[in-house]
This record gives sequence, structure tokens and C-alpha cells, in this order.
Amino acid sequence: MGKTLEVAADRAFDQTKTVLPAEVARGFYMRNAPSLQALKLMHLMIATAGGRMADEVEHRIRLSDIRKIDGMRNHDRASLTPLFGELAAAVLTHDDPDKMVVTIGGLLDEAKIDYRHEASGDLLVSWWFRRTFRRMASESNHWAILDRQTVFHLGSKYSVLLFQHVASLVNLDHIQSKTFTVQELRALLGVPEGKLDRFADLNRRAIQPSIAEINQLSRLTLTATPNKIGRTVASVTISWQVKEDPIEAKKELARPKAGRTARREGTVEAQVRVFPASGSIAYGAHWTGLKQAAGCNMDNGLIADKFRAWCKDKGIALDAPSIEQAFRNFCAKVGRV
Repeated sequence: MGKTLEVAADRAFDQTKTVLPAEVARGFYMRNAPSLQALKLMHLMIATAGGRMADEVEHRIRLSDIRKIDGMRNHDRASLTPLFGELAAAVLTHDDPDKMVVTIGGLLDEAKIDYRHEASGDLLVSWWFRRTFRRMASESNHWAILDRQTVFHLGSKYSVLLFQHVASLVNLDHIQSKTFTVQELRALLGVPEGKLDRFADLNRRAIQPSIAEINQLSRLTLTATPNKIGRTVASVTISWQVKEDPIEAKKELARPKAGRTARREGTVEAQVRVFPASGSIAYGAHWTGLKQAAGCNMDNGLIADKFRAWCKDKGIALDAPSIEQAFRNFCAKVGRV
């Protein structure tokens, strides 16, 4: 058994950390890159398996436990099904220069969602890892210990993929930076062909936002330095330092997500309304005022339930910057009853 499994087994009862094999953390999702939610589900699956991640066994977790995770509280059968599809389709490529072997494989062999007791509000999710992943985990002697709360709070797949890669390198002696060709960095971040082709766009839309978010929410401080040949950026050097005191990151993780971008960018933090996640709006004068101004006289509890269902169907977060306008428009559409 490799050292990675020993570390994972030792930390089996630590619910704040995930032990991720470095071979996976440094793998390039070159095709069919998973979405942000699928990556978060992957981290939860690996954390749940722990020291048994290399075993050819069925792993299980209940929907109620998935919903305990910040950023995954609204999942149900309909939303989990396509995420498992993404993980099954993702192609993980790992190059081992010592063995001079490139391995191409995947993470997920099969997943099942048992919804026989869905009426009672719970599901049983089970899965089997693929041979490629199990062998990587079994032979792994290098690992990344990731703060689970940080991973689940990151807001883009670019941030998650960069964070897990750098975290796997942090504890290596005398290594505080790594240089990537632009194509390698695109692959690491899971940027599909035909998207963000210009380096200026890649830097503005993926690299810099990911670094800013990681710096705000994690124990690491990252910087990116472009390296040019003539006027063309040929590679990017990512450097990192471990913060002596990550207290500000911990404070930010405890704050509401609303306003996080403004705090990160140092702009004036405008008040962001959050629609109630449950119950009636009867005790919220702001929301009842919007409803009345739109000419809607539906029951406060009923309009709240209908609006939440509509937001879920449309993929609109209840803390979205446009949530007030969306509620006004919805009330105007519902009208008088």
C-alpha cells in the first residue's frame, strides 16, 4: 500500500480535510472537463472513500450527507445524475517521467442512485472507482491535503483544478513555483478547444480570477508571471507561498458568499439581498413590498414556494445579484389571484 492510502486512512475521521493522490491532483482533464459541481462531487466521493479509495468495493453516501456540504445543499436525484455522467466521461491523463509511462484513464466506473425512499426525502448514492484511479491511488506516495471547506467554496472549476494541482506541490522540498506552457495550463484548467484562445482572454477570464479566489479563500498565496518569447507569451510561471496566518481566509469562508467578489476586489460592498431559502416572506417587509408593488396578491407562503421552485428550475441562485428583479418580474407575471 502506498503512503497516500496510509495518510488517507489516518485522516479518515477528519471531516475538514481531503487526501487526494497527487497523480489525480496533477492530472490534466484534457477532454470532457467536469463542471464545478461535478468536481466538488468528486472531492466528496474521494473523501468519503478515504483509505479505501483503492479497493474494488462499492462506496456509499446518503443525499442527506451531501446536502450538509456548503455549496451542495440543493442537490437531488435530477441534479446529481448528470454530474455522475460528467465524472464518468472525464478523461484523466497522467505522465510519470520516472517510469516514462503515460496513463490515460478515468475516475468513475459505475454509479447508482437508489431512490426507493425518495418520498421520505432521502436517496442512497453508491459508486465504484475505475481501475485507473484505483491503481494510481494504490501506488501513490505523494498526496495533496486539501482543506475541504476551501474546495467547496471555490466558485469556478478553474479555481478548483488549479488549487488541487498547486496543493499537491506545496510540501515538496525547495519547490515554490512551476512553469507551464500555455497549452499545459489550458489543459490543467480544463479549458476546451475553441474557448479563450487568446492568452489575454485566458489570463483575464481564467488565470487571474482563479488566483484571486484561491488567495482569498485558502492558506496559499499564488502569483502568475507570463514568460514571453518576443511579443508572444510562451509559458506562465505559477509561484506560491503558504500564509503564516490564514485567519483572514478563515473569516472569509465563514462569511456569506454574497458580496465576496466585492470584498476580494476591494470595491464598495453593495447590499445584496438573499431570498429566504424556506418558509414564507410574511416577515420580510422588503419582499412583501416588492410583491405588492408588482400588483400580486398571492399568499406570501405560496408565492415564496413557487418562486423558489421557479429559481431552481431556471438555475438561479437565491443570492444572485439579480434576485430582486427576478422576484419582481415573477410577481408581475403571476399577478392577482
